[in-house]
Amino acid sequence: MSHSRGVSAGAVHALPSRSVPGSVQSIERAAAILRVVAGSGGTLGVTDIAEAVGLAKTTTHSLLRTLLLVGFVEQDRATGRYALGGGLLRLGSSLDVNELRARASNWADALAARSGHAVRLATLDDGEVRVVHHVFRPDDSAQVLDVGTALPPGTALGRVLLAYSHPHTGARAPAHPAPAHPAPAAPSATELAEVRLRGWAAARGEVEPGMAGLAAPVRGSGGLVVAALGISGPVSALFDARGTVRSLVLAMVTDAANAVSRELGHRSG
Repeated sequence: MSHSRGVSAGAVHALPSRSVPGSVQSIERAAAILRVVAGSGGTLGVTDIAEAVGLAKTTTHSLLRTLLLVGFVEQDRATGRYALGGGLLRLGSSLDVNELRARASNWADALAARSGHAVRLATLDDGEVRVVHHVFRPDDSAQVLDVGTALPPGTALGRVLLAYSHPHTGARAPAHPAPAHPAPAAPSATELAEVRLRGWAAARGEVEPGMAGLAAPVRGSGGLVVAALGISGPVSALFDARGTVRSLVLAMVTDAANAVSRELGHRSG
């Protein structure tokens, strides 16, 4: 017996009894599968997906195998469940960086003012976690602009971007020169899955000892993650004495990331 999670096997995702005139049936079916996979958050196997789209399991498996070959879906080797693949995510992340910066600017400024910490917006650039926008922390201390800088994959921004670009696959993080100070280790597949489940990432020892980071995903109009928005500051400012992320600070970060997503046309729910 199949147990679908996150996606109903009802008529919402099921294919119509007759294809749209002029449509290519295999493409129509593949599109339906992608919609189900995207909505499930990586929780469904082939049987659940077949039920959700109203296709035979053998047909669904054949289409999923093709989508795997072109990189539009990826499969968890341990559980057999499917999630959106890096190839499809790269198609969805072709947003112009200048437009991304422009739409994120006001919210990044507001986040820096509210939190009192530096704010960075990053994207994946040929596998590198690249800072595309940087708002200084609102004090009079000397600071260096990080736009264009490649960050280690173990930072909070890196964890978010890797989690949504290589879901459940255990794909190796991009190589990065050793930093001057020890940085967080590259995240494991399990850690990336946890980031996807929570919808945000945290890291200690970010860039330099005693510093920490929090980051959340920014989604484009199609719902795919196109960037990560986050703050960095002293560990004591982002975590309490028990080592728990401070809820108020986390809410500031996730609210700002959601606001930027809305600016880009994303509508949740």
